[in-house]
Amino acid sequence: MHFRDAYRLRKTDEYSSVFAFKRAIKGRYLIVHFRPNGSDTARLGVVVAKKLARRAVERNRIKRVVREGFRLQRGTLPALDMIVRLHRPLTGATRTSLREDLSGLLRRLPG
Repeated sequence: MHFRDAYRLRKTDEYSSVFAFKRAIKGRYLIVHFRPNGSDTARLGVVVAKKLARRAVERNRIKRVVREGFRLQRGTLPALDMIVRLHRPLTGATRTSLREDLSGLLRRLPG
């Protein structure tokens, strides 16, 4: 399924404003940075550093899992711009543990 532009952060300024707001929730593998967006829906950006996930295959897998988790929970999320960022290597982590980490973080969002 296509990840619609209305639910996506695209511009550098959008990412910068979320990081500058300095609000974040930290999980086992991921951090969710967020700020209110004044819109009627949540929007997502994903950042996976090469330093933490060396191979492109691994970075793309992480992004797919995060986008899918966001898509499934988007209807229940508050109107926030959020950036999901990997904060530690995924050594020994499975797709399921990554999904659980993300869903736990999204449940803890304010609003």
